[in-house]
This record gives sequence, C-alpha cells and structure tokens, in this order.
Amino acid sequence: MNLKKKPVTGMKDILPREMAIRDYCIGLIKETYRSFGFSSMETPCVEHIENLNSKQGGENEKLIFKILKRGEKLKLDTAKSEADLVDGGLRYDLTVPLCRYYANNANDLPAPFKALQMGNVWRADRPQRGRYRQFMQCDIDILGEASNLAEIELILATTTLLGRLEFKNFTIRINDRRILKAMAAYSGFPEESYDTVFIILDKMDKIGMEGVSEELKGEGFPAETVEKYLELFKAVTADTAGVAYLKEKLAGFLDPEYADGLITIMNSVEAVKSADFRIAFDPTLVRGMSYYTGPIFEIAMDEYGGSVGGGGRYDEMIGKFTGQNTPACGFSIGFERIILLLLERDFQIPGAAEKKAYLLDKKLPAEAMEKIIARAMEERRRGVQVNLAVMKKNKKFQKEQLEAEGYTEIEEIYADRI
Repeated sequence: MNLKKKPVTGMKDILPREMAIRDYCIGLIKETYRSFGFSSMETPCVEHIENLNSKQGGENEKLIFKILKRGEKLKLDTAKSEADLVDGGLRYDLTVPLCRYYANNANDLPAPFKALQMGNVWRADRPQRGRYRQFMQCDIDILGEASNLAEIELILATTTLLGRLEFKNFTIRINDRRILKAMAAYSGFPEESYDTVFIILDKMDKIGMEGVSEELKGEGFPAETVEKYLELFKAVTADTAGVAYLKEKLAGFLDPEYADGLITIMNSVEAVKSADFRIAFDPTLVRGMSYYTGPIFEIAMDEYGGSVGGGGRYDEMIGKFTGQNTPACGFSIGFERIILLLLERDFQIPGAAEKKAYLLDKKLPAEAMEKIIARAMEERRRGVQVNLAVMKKNKKFQKEQLEAEGYTEIEEIYADRI
C-alpha cells in the first residue's frame, strides 16, 4: 500500500508564512479580548455523542465525525444500531462544549463568566474557499449576564480586534430572533411553520424578495400571508428607525422591550466604537442555530463576499445540562476566513523582530564556528531573530529563500573574514 503525501480531503498543511500570521493573530486576539476582561479556557476536542446530537447544533449535527467505542466496548458482531457502536464525536463548534464546561464547573467560575476559547473543530462539510473540515474557531462568550451589556461588550471586543487587524468598512448585521417570530406571527404563519419560513427567509440575499415569495407559496402558505409578510421587509430601514417601525407595527405580537433593547445595543456600539464599521439592522438575518433566543449578529465583509463571524444570545442552552436556564451570549470570528483575507492582501506583521541570517562556509573551523554562534546568541538576547545555516552551492537561491522569509540582512561567513 502506497503512503499518501497529501492531507486528508478538507484539511491542510500550514506553511511557515501562514503560520507566522496565525501565531500573530492568536496573540493579538488574546491580548485584545483580555483587555475586555475575557479569560482563556479550554475544552476537549471529543464530546459525548449525546451532547453533539442534542438538536441544538442545527445542520452541523449532520456533519459530525463520530468515534467508535474502544476495546471491549466495541462489539461489531452484535451491534444493532449506531448507538451500539458510537459514544463520542469530534466537536463541530465550541458552544456546546462551553455549555457542558460551565454546567460542570460553574461553582468554580466567576459570575458573570467571560470566556475566551480558541481551538480546532471538525465538520464533515463540502470543502470550499475559506471552509475546511478541520478549522480553528475563536469564541468569546459571556455567561450569567442577562442585560444588553453582554451584546454590547461582545460586539465592541470583536470589532476592536478586527480594527487592530486593519479591517475597515465592514458591517455588523444585527437582528433578534423574537422580532423574527413576531413578524411571522403578525403575518399569519402558524407557529409550527416558523422554522420552514425562516429557512426560506435566510435565502433572501441569494434569491431575492421574489424568490422568497415563490418558495413560501410553494410550501402552501396563503398568498395574502406571504404578501403581508414581505411588505414588512420592504418598509423597514437598516437603522434604529427600522427597529422602531417594527416596534409600532408589531404591537401585540412583539414585546416593546425587545425592540428597545436592540436600539440600545445599536446606539451604544455606534457611540463608542473604535474601529471603522457600520452596525445595521437586518430583519432577514436568521442564523442557522436553533439555540438562539434573542439578539443575533453577523460580520459581513465585502472583500470576502459573505460572513466572517457571528453569534447571538442563547439563554436556554445551559439549562439543557443543568435544568436551570442561564443567560448566555457569544460571538465567534471565522478565524480561517480572516487568515485567508490577510494572506490574500499580503499582510505584514507589524513590529516584527529584526531578522538576520548567517550563511556559514562548510569549511569553517570549530573555533570560528563558536565565535559566530556566540555572536548569534548575543543578538538573540537583544531580540533579533537569527538564522544560522551552512552555505549551499547555489547561494543565490538560498538567499532568495531567506529574503522571501523576511530576512533583511544576510551575511556570508568565511574563516578569513571573522
């Protein structure tokens, strides 16, 4: 059997140039989020299959990499169902593991708990640009804070980070799941059909208003219900006035407090933001996860052509583990997509250490070698990144490679030149 040198489909090797940017971003992420009071934590990459299949992960539950039982527990000859074979799986996001973590450790954690979690997740998805089957996620969550302060802090922390990475002119799209439900109720859709309605609505940016209308009617909904529903979207503006309009229009279906909360979030973020972005009300924003219970948000970036992060409030998820609901809200950036954009724009790490290389003649005596190593060690103590390498026959190519790696000073070392 021949060994394969390429990675498994949907996964990738990471070369030094990209790894340097990833390391820089990870450091900047931790530094920025810690300045907002978030604490690093970690969960295992393997979760109980019952947790992963708890009907809280939406479509991701169809993409789980499942793990067979081990040793004597694995009985292939007598297994009658998947449950007899599988007891774990690779996590498909960081939110389900965080909720289990909090349920297990709440007595030892501060209240509220501001969590920063970074780690790989796995989804058996169709690979495409910026999407892999193994990828890094970066989440911040605030657990135990019921007020809109959680949403405001999450949005400000995330946008501050993006600003420090030199991203500009992006948009934070924001909505509230309770507004989505009120709009559907006002229009006459039965509650049991909301999921179907929202799945179709989520396609608005791809198929347009007419496409949404046709699909809703194709599901058998009355034309007058569909028309009443879509008229709401035509009248709404992408600012706080749009929220205020729905607050008045949906009287009796929407608690005014929810609309007021969304207006507070938008106004507060706009008043104190430090990055160059806009926050826009988007009543078509759905977010696929069924666990969202309140405000939801996404980062839209024109240069990517889609979302590069998102999140929202999920007040009922921890209660699945503890029996008692806990206020919770989180924001995740698409780490891999951010890295992709930085690579495409030839991002240069600011304030990078001076990089110097010494190419040593292979005939260099031991005494001379020690002098050069001592010199390199002294420069390293001063913060210089020093690369020692034996000189190759093709010095020109060797130097070109070093220059491509960012070495600005390259010195050839011979015994008679020390």
